[in-house]
Amino acid sequence: MGLVSALVLGATYVGWTQYAKLGGLTTADVIDPGASVGSADEQNILLVGLDTRTDAQGNQLPQSILDQLHAGDASDGGDNTDTMIVIHIPAGGGGAVAFSIPRDSYVQLAGGYGKHKINSAYTYAQVAAANQLRAKGVGGADLNVQAAQEGARNAIQTVQQFTGLTINHFAAVNLVGFYDISRAIGGVPVCLNAPVNDSFSGAKFPAGKQTISGTQALAFVRQRHGLPNGDLDRIKRQQAFMASMAHTVLSAGTLTSPSKLSDLTDAIKKDVTLDKGWDVLSFAEQLRNLSGGNVQFQTIPVLNVDYKTSDGDSIEVDPAQVKQFVAKAIGGPAAQPPATSSAPESTVSGGGTAAATVDVDNGSGVNGLAARVLQSLTGQGFTAGPTANVATRKSTSVVYGSGERADAEKVARFLGGNVLLVSDSSLRTGHLRVLLGTSYAGPDAQPVAAVSTSPSNVPAPITAAADNCVN
Repeated sequence: MGLVSALVLGATYVGWTQYAKLGGLTTADVIDPGASVGSADEQNILLVGLDTRTDAQGNQLPQSILDQLHAGDASDGGDNTDTMIVIHIPAGGGGAVAFSIPRDSYVQLAGGYGKHKINSAYTYAQVAAANQLRAKGVGGADLNVQAAQEGARNAIQTVQQFTGLTINHFAAVNLVGFYDISRAIGGVPVCLNAPVNDSFSGAKFPAGKQTISGTQALAFVRQRHGLPNGDLDRIKRQQAFMASMAHTVLSAGTLTSPSKLSDLTDAIKKDVTLDKGWDVLSFAEQLRNLSGGNVQFQTIPVLNVDYKTSDGDSIEVDPAQVKQFVAKAIGGPAAQPPATSSAPESTVSGGGTAAATVDVDNGSGVNGLAARVLQSLTGQGFTAGPTANVATRKSTSVVYGSGERADAEKVARFLGGNVLLVSDSSLRTGHLRVLLGTSYAGPDAQPVAAVSTSPSNVPAPITAAADNCVN
């Protein structure tokens, strides 16, 4: 949205002439005509990054480009939405919230395709449509475009039923988009906590601040091998990259450069698909009050990042918890989850099995957080164990021993956010260990007193106005 809006927000002659050039934007008829949200000005946009070997017009990308991008082959015959972000913009163009959905989230797909990873919602419908189109004699770029349209529709419907939000706009960026767009704007500043060298994605970067573009940009957002938290770290990478890119695009250096605007326009026309009927001029006008720093990136809560399914390693999510999280983040009414979503089995069923004892170690750096979290867990029927302060860590984990997996899942579900489940056979029977990290954003993470007196203790969200160093 920042890319398209940058071309029309400028008051100069250059800005308006670039908007005129956008007449050739690629569009797709993918939004339900009846789609609407709270008000005419409120927007829910599904932004997807497509792992596709075609451009926005359905033409095959040259193999020489794919080789540069470490793209490999599309072995399943369809495209995956390897990046899925829902951007919520409230009425009046105030601060926006962007929700990243991990691509391996195991959910019920729309279209009657069963339960699979969410990034395959696009694939299943695209492949089915392509087979039907071939039977009718459709081929080439026309087949690719029409099949992609059906894939997008199913992805939209799946995200709607998963998040509870009505999607009224859609934007897709193809595989080469990060390459072209980052080059057009002269590079994107990023920051890494540690150096990386990954042969799978081609990512080879030093630690610290640096500006990347082209093949480096795509490698930066695609790497997941060798990262401490795998795909969840890749999501943070993508969030930090896009926040920085939005800041760069909306800066004077881009808006006042005829050559950069022209290159950006060409890249958007080649690599970006928008839903048919999206009035980008009106949309850009709506965003006049939305500065880069008013976009916050969050990630939906997950239960288990090592969830074994028929589709291989997946990410376990609770749709009810996700809907509640999204509603709360955008300021709407949050539905209360059913009792079975957070309470131990004994408190729900009245069974005689004693609830696990929970020890809480505080590695968040927030004073008193362990005690507050433990108190909330005892309110859910668990037994209070000891608390302790430990070395600062980023991730939050629930550690469980033999036979304690079910209770560990309940604790993780209650804590919400990106809570990891870790098995440790050395843990005492009947005990769980919660390790709170700096990324913890669940119950009791931000008490009023802590926010008002110690704002530095609250983990900073990914925004376009900040230097976001990531793994």
